[in-house]
Amino acid sequence: MLKSRLITAFILIPIVIAALFLLPPLGFALITLVVCMLAAWEWGQFAGFASRSQRIWLAVLCGLLLVFMMFTLPAWQHSVHLPQIAVSLWAAMVWWGVALIMVLLYPGSAAFWRTSRPLRLLFGLLTIIPFFWGMLTLRQYHYDADHFAGAWWLLYVMLLVWGADSGAYMFGRLFGRHKLAPKVSPGKTWEGFLGGLVTSLVIAWLFRLWTPLNVPIVTLLSCTVVAALASVLGDLTESMFKREAGIKDSGNLIPGHGGILDRIDSLTAAVPVFACLLLLVFGTL
Repeated sequence: MLKSRLITAFILIPIVIAALFLLPPLGFALITLVVCMLAAWEWGQFAGFASRSQRIWLAVLCGLLLVFMMFTLPAWQHSVHLPQIAVSLWAAMVWWGVALIMVLLYPGSAAFWRTSRPLRLLFGLLTIIPFFWGMLTLRQYHYDADHFAGAWWLLYVMLLVWGADSGAYMFGRLFGRHKLAPKVSPGKTWEGFLGGLVTSLVIAWLFRLWTPLNVPIVTLLSCTVVAALASVLGDLTESMFKREAGIKDSGNLIPGHGGILDRIDSLTAAVPVFACLLLLVFGTL
């Protein structure tokens, strides 16, 4: 299992980085759209759709909704102040606040949404749609002046999430004693959580030294810490829904890594939260 995970990671990471820096905005949007449709397909299990045809329709409808939203934008410009994007990013802030309460109160919180398919579908839309717009908005950051400015920001967020996850795993294995959320994800510990946060801060420091992230240090650290915390919440939230659905992995599309949602669960929270803080709260434009 570990060998296949490492092989897959070594193959996927260069492809992701190449997509960030080499694809034009439209190509990047289409790739992100496909990822979101696959995520919607997997979310169908969380919503209680057992049949393949129902989940296919869910993925198609999610894709059509995102395409419709894109066509309502003027000339493929993804300004954060456009209503479609701003509302999506603010909705992410609200949703992940609600998700935090759901995780903290689980399994008691599940009594309010366990039997409601519309609510579970809404949770999926609030996870996938803001993630889509967070990805596109960060990629478009100062695109006219520098085609790679947004790619650096997205790479930064991804490294934060990967670093937090790796740091949490290593510190948890070495020092983990106190469970973080035993009713949701028994393997996670407070020691691992703090180790992941420290790893994220180290990445932020190194990235600021060696890459063109020209924002005030207070802004960068604030966005970094909140995004790192959000990434943990995204992971815990997906674990909660998988536990309710009685499944270990969201899918099997990625050898050794499970499904698409298993790989982007932390990013679905970190990306829109980071984009909202950077671009709307701190106004870094």
